[in-house]
Amino acid sequence: MNAEELDAQIQTLAAERRLSASHLARWLVMDPASRAALLGIARALRLRTGQLVTALETLDEIAVREHVAVAAVLERPEIRRIVNGPGSAPSRASALLQALRTLRYPLLAKMQDELRAEVSALKLPRGISIDLPKDLGSDEVTVSVRVRSGAELARLVEALDRSRPGLTRIIEMLGGRK
Repeated sequence: MNAEELDAQIQTLAAERRLSASHLARWLVMDPASRAALLGIARALRLRTGQLVTALETLDEIAVREHVAVAAVLERPEIRRIVNGPGSAPSRASALLQALRTLRYPLLAKMQDELRAEVSALKLPRGISIDLPKDLGSDEVTVSVRVRSGAELARLVEALDRSRPGLTRIIEMLGGRK
């Protein structure tokens, strides 16, 4: 496909998704391989407008930070695995955006993994759940207890009390103290 055909297909998709002129312009200034790669993924995953905007912005940031073309980012094995993998288009689109966020914010992804490992290491019994803030946008942890009897409540409160040092460590990690 030549550059004119490619740009026409991008413009058609952008019009269908009601993509803003500024985002369309951002897409059209990419090199031809990057434009084509993004078009292929947008079609394969049926990216909605907001997803397309997020992908464009995140890809642009990754490409600038790593000094690579967007096509190089989209050809990475972890991205190809999502695009070509099993599952519904919406779930793969969501996974794609998460993978791009991980590439864009590697320290955030590392911290999330460390926190999940800390929560898992607590080995809390059924009935207690620990919810970390989305994208670590806060330093608050939600601890939920689900019980059906007074005895169960007592057992879970004791388990929480035994887990206090680990919970304190998690809260301190969220607050920037490790």
